Amino acid sequence: MPTAQGVGRMIARGIGPVARNVSPQAAGGVLRRVLEVAIDGYGKLPGARTAAGRQLQRHSGDVDDAIESIINHHVQLASAQGFVINLGGVATMPVAIPANLAGVAVVQTRMVAAMAHLRGYDVNDLRVRTALVMCLLGEEQVTKRISAGSLPTSPMAIATAPVFDAALDAQVAEAVVADLVGRIGGKNVALAVTRRVPLLGGGVAAVIDAMATAQVGAYAKRELVRRRALGH
Repeated sequence: MPTAQGVGRMIARGIGPVARNVSPQAAGGVLRRVLEVAIDGYGKLPGARTAAGRQLQRHSGDVDDAIESIINHHVQLASAQGFVINLGGVATMPVAIPANLAGVAVVQTRMVAAMAHLRGYDVNDLRVRTALVMCLLGEEQVTKRISAGSLPTSPMAIATAPVFDAALDAQVAEAVVADLVGRIGGKNVALAVTRRVPLLGGGVAAVIDAMATAQVGAYAKRELVRRRALGH
């Protein structure tokens, strides 16, 4: 199995161009590509179902333990890819930030998809894919958008809705890409000074990405309850 650092380098080389020219109008296309990479795999990065199966086997079929391991592993991946992508000092900033945007999205989506798979969701189902992407917003942002009326309901309700809603899917995609770009912009403020000492800049990015991934994992774990618990 590839190391976190190895996967981080792969993401930096191969996934970064996906978000190199992100715009709100392109949000759906960007996230479709992120979902493909996260769920089906890319290069040496196994897909979400493979990752879930390995962790389930490693934990003797215990779903809860496998999910905890999935979260921990992806927190490590987020930290590693953030560190690798953000090395290099001020000169690399224009390239590094879009690459980091895509890298974090892939790692977090793969984590949520693996957890959903273990809990009985069909990650090929378009409703489920909308819910997976929505989890990247995190609990605070989802709650805020539901209260404001910009999103209608929770990821779990979307994943188990009677039909797929293409308009809602586009709405979620735009919200998630805007949120990710905003997070990278916020990170840019923190890195603007630390990048003048390249190793320090990479370390700060690694911590930020790891914390964000842990928060997304905790939210998805609470939100995407087992399908059998819903009576399906």
